[in-house]
Amino acid sequence: MYDMGTCKRALALVGQGRSLNSVSKETGVSRAAIRSWQTRIEPLERGRADPCPRCADEPRAPEDPAAYSYLLGLYLGDGCISHQRRGVYSLRISCADVWPGLIDACAKAVSAVRPTNKVCRVQSTGCQYVTSWSKHWPCLFPQHGPGKKHDRKIALEPWQQGIVDAHPWDFVRGLIHSDGCRITNWTTRLVGGERKRYEYPRYFFTNVSDDIRELFTRTLNTLGVGWTHCTRHGNPYNISVARKADVALMDVHVGPKH
Repeated sequence: MYDMGTCKRALALVGQGRSLNSVSKETGVSRAAIRSWQTRIEPLERGRADPCPRCADEPRAPEDPAAYSYLLGLYLGDGCISHQRRGVYSLRISCADVWPGLIDACAKAVSAVRPTNKVCRVQSTGCQYVTSWSKHWPCLFPQHGPGKKHDRKIALEPWQQGIVDAHPWDFVRGLIHSDGCRITNWTTRLVGGERKRYEYPRYFFTNVSDDIRELFTRTLNTLGVGWTHCTRHGNPYNISVARKADVALMDVHVGPKH
C-alpha cells in the first residue's frame, strides 16, 4: 500500500514526460501500480478541475486578473508550455534557487489562475521548475507555440491587453522577476580635484525578443516610467531604468528579487 503523497508524486513525475521505469526506480513504486493510478486517479483529478474561462460559451478573463498579469510576465520571460499526453499540457516556469520568495510568488500565482490544478516544484540544478498540468494552458497563454519565443511573433490578445492595462504593475513585476534585476551601479566624479565614487540603484530588463521588450517598454510608458535602451556588445537586448524618480517608483511597485 502507498500513501496519497507518494501516489501524487509518482503521477507528477510521469506528467513531466518521465518513463514509468525511471519513476518506479526513483519512488520505489511498481510500474503496475503507477499504471493503475493513471487510469483510476488521474481522470478523477481532471474531473475536479475548474472549467476554463476562455472556453466558456462567453469567454471571460481569469478569476484573479492581477495574478494572471503577473504570471503572464513570468511566462513571457522564463516560462514554457509543453504537450504531454491525452490533450494535457504542462506549464513550467523556471525560478532560480537564490530567490525563494519569487518561487513562492510564482506558485501562488499559478494556483490563483487555475485553483483546482496541482502545482508542484521540480528541483533542477540551481533552479526549481514551478509546474502545473491542464488542458487549458494554451487557451490562457495563446503565445504558446513551437520553438523559441524570440523566433516567432509575440503579441497579446485583446483580452490579455485589457488585463495588463488594468494591472500594469503586476505585469512589469512578472517580467522583472523573470528576465530582469535591480542592481547597484557605480561611477566616479571629480569633486574639488578629488575623484569620488558614487553608487546608485538601477533596473535592467533583458530579453532577446523584440516583441517582449516592446511589451515591457510600452507598459512602462503607460506608467510614466522613463527608460533607455542599453546596447551591449552590439546587442540591443537590455532596457535600463536609471533615473532616480523612476527607480523610486519601481521600488514601490516591483522591488528587488528575494
